[in-house]
Amino acid sequence: MERATAPPPADRREPGELFGAGFTLFADMLVLSLATTVASLPVVTAPAAFAAASATLRDSAVDGAAVTARGYLRRLRARLTGRFLAAGLLPPLLLVVVLVDAALVHSALPGAALVAPALALTVLGAAVAGLRAAVAGLRAIALDTRLPLRAGVRRSLADPRGSALLAAGVLLAALLAWAIPLLVPLLAGPLALAAAAVEHRHGGARTAA
Repeated sequence: MERATAPPPADRREPGELFGAGFTLFADMLVLSLATTVASLPVVTAPAAFAAASATLRDSAVDGAAVTARGYLRRLRARLTGRFLAAGLLPPLLLVVVLVDAALVHSALPGAALVAPALALTVLGAAVAGLRAAVAGLRAIALDTRLPLRAGVRRSLADPRGSALLAAGVLLAALLAWAIPLLVPLLAGPLALAAAAVEHRHGGARTAA
């Protein structure tokens, strides 16, 4: 008797399901993008919202955990700590610095031409380090310890290939936001998934949140 071979997990579909697990992850990513955008509206909650989205998508892609609103909110509440809220003040401060430097670029001050590329590299590096910090040491974050900002910088320097991939994702997201502003609410999910994938590729800690 010939034994039936079970399809690999990625090809398994529920009865009546038209698409495989890859499309399900894509749909979950878009829904989490909207949820993360809404949760980030107070600004200071943005790091916690992004970290919760990264943890949720990572658990779904690697461990096959279901993406649910309850699971995302549980991870979000676990990260709404004083340190995460304090970290939420950094992006507005960085924006102020960028605006001031951009004004200097358009001025007639000596060396203004050198400020533009240096400013662009600084912002890109800060974005990559911030994204990696949000997903570095997820288990420690879930246990309400310090936000691993230094860990994000260390991982960015220790894994230049992963940082380059994440930088490309940031540049693509910025280009899409500039070209099609309506896509802005949908960009958080792809960035969260990219950060989680880069961290998992680098051998980051698995979260138990």
